[in-house]
Amino acid sequence: MRFNRMLLSATLVVVALVIQVTVLARLQLPGAVPDLMLLVVLALAFVYGHVGGALIGFFAGLLADLAPPADHAAGRYALVLCVIGYLAGLARPENGQIRSALGPMAVVVGAAVGSTLLYAGVGALVGDNAARHVGLGSLLFTAAVYDLLLAPFTVPLIMWLARRADNDPLSEAQSAGGGGGDVAAGWLTTGTGLKIGSQRGGLRVKAARGRAARAGRIKGVKRL
Repeated sequence: MRFNRMLLSATLVVVALVIQVTVLARLQLPGAVPDLMLLVVLALAFVYGHVGGALIGFFAGLLADLAPPADHAAGRYALVLCVIGYLAGLARPENGQIRSALGPMAVVVGAAVGSTLLYAGVGALVGDNAARHVGLGSLLFTAAVYDLLLAPFTVPLIMWLARRADNDPLSEAQSAGGGGGDVAAGWLTTGTGLKIGSQRGGLRVKAARGRAARAGRIKGVKRL
């Protein structure tokens, strides 16, 4: 990974962990806790792909495993986020453009449910059956709802920061043309920005035709 990618990823993961521990974990919401770390991994995986998503997920999960007040075996959440980051990166289109927010929203719901199931499954293997006492069904539902509500305010911003830090041509084109083609710019808005580009192209074509017409008239005068 490039240095700017590692620096941005590390910064976002640390900030997300601090908010997760100091704010979200103390809200005392029923069921699960909104997982900001998961959303950071998903957003970066949407931009960096499956390899970057897996690496970021592993180190983010490992940091969460070691940070207090963690009460589970180290490496448990690292495995979960590594798998989720890899799978989310596979959902990224090859051209980097996501036309609709429905796809990422579905990925967020799937990641929330999948990470909860995987975390509970790994816990069952090491003898941690806390999910059974809380109620796995309640955890799955609340995790999906909380993450889905939090995603529109975090995922687009993180994707935009990742593209800007990576000097992504797609990000520069979106900044110049309105940026509606990617989910990072169009999660909460509609439109693709294609009209702006077509209008500009039409103006250029009209200007070129006008210059050609004027040149033809001038040549005709000279011939006379």
